[in-house]
This record gives sequence, C-alpha cells and structure tokens, in this order.
Amino acid sequence: MNKVTVVSTIMRVVLGILFLAHGISKLNMGLANVEAWFGSLGIPGGAAYFVTVLEIVGGIMLIVGLFTRYVSALFAIMLIGAIFAAKLSAGLLGNNQMAGYELDLILIIVSVYFLVADRSPLSVDQALFRRRNA
Repeated sequence: MNKVTVVSTIMRVVLGILFLAHGISKLNMGLANVEAWFGSLGIPGGAAYFVTVLEIVGGIMLIVGLFTRYVSALFAIMLIGAIFAAKLSAGLLGNNQMAGYELDLILIIVSVYFLVADRSPLSVDQALFRRRNA
C-alpha cells in the first residue's frame, strides 16, 4: 500500500465523518426546525429531509467506501446548491451573520476527487468490483 492510497482512504473516511456529523446535527436541531430554516433561505422545506438523509447515509457510505463515486457526486451537487442558495451573499469568508463558502469549496473539491479517483483498496467498492472483475 502506497502513501497516496493511505491518504486517499483517510480523506474519504474524514469526509464521510464530516457529512455524518452534519446530518446528525440536523437531526439534533429537529427536522421541523431545519425545514423552517431551509424555507427561510428560499429552499423548499422538504429538501431538509433529503439533505439530512443524504448526509447521514452518504456519510456512512463514504466511511466504508460503498458507492463512493455516486455519493461524492451527490455531495458535490448538494454543496454547489448550498453555496448558491445560502452562502454566496455572505462571500467567500463570510460576514458577521453567516459563515462563508470556503469550507464548501474544499468539500466540493474533495468530493470531485473521489468522483474521478481510482477506487481505494480499503473500501467496500474495491472488494465488490475486484471480485466482479476477477
């Protein structure tokens, strides 16, 4: 196993943990509150449920490395939507009322990396596809 494989695996697991934590945070806020918050931003309130499930289930899937490319694509799309719907007006570094979108940009880049990168040997994806290709 080379250094790139180790770092790539760590990045995937950390990305999954971050999204899982954000999803759990939304559950702790209460989905009705998240729905109202989304509505106040001009985002359909029902999207709160989709985003929460995506962050929790997708985060777990990234941690174990299952359907990494698909989950990463959904995360990148979700983050681009978050930037344009909620954070663009606050600027790159944010303002006194809201965080900027610098973290979102980093998460998009990491998600895109997993969208185009080779499968990590330390993932469910690799185990599934290696057996299928053998």
